[in-house]
Amino acid sequence: MPSVDITLSLSLDQCRSYYAGAVESIQTYTLDGRRVRFPARALHRLVSHDGVHGHFRLYFDGHGRFTTIVPLDAMRR
Repeated sequence: MPSVDITLSLSLDQCRSYYAGAVESIQTYTLDGRRVRFPARALHRLVSHDGVHGHFRLYFDGHGRFTTIVPLDAMRR
């Protein structure tokens, strides 16, 4: 399964706009500079009291469709 690593730093206010449905997808850059987009709904389980911050791995299926996001810190445990 193809994957890319990203860094996110989103405030709680930014995350609220995703919850409200004002934003359908997140566009960011991978650690190696490629542009990537994934559904905003993927952030729901990652939002803390101060937003979403950290390094994450995005996984995609064989057709390039987003499947899941995993915090990289959780993978190191």
